[in-house]
Amino acid sequence: MPLPHFLALILTIVLAAGLTVWAAAGFGWPLGMVALGALATALAIRAFAWP
Repeated sequence: MPLPHFLALILTIVLAAGLTVWAAAGFGWPLGMVALGALATALAIRAFAWP
């Protein structure tokens, strides 16, 4: 992967994480609950990915 694409990917991930934290703080959600929700979503996606 070329370096500019890699750096753009990292920038996108950092911006998405910042937006998530900002939105969670705006709605008054605890960050622990957001983390558990992300973990549960990742586990559900992983469970449906198995053949």
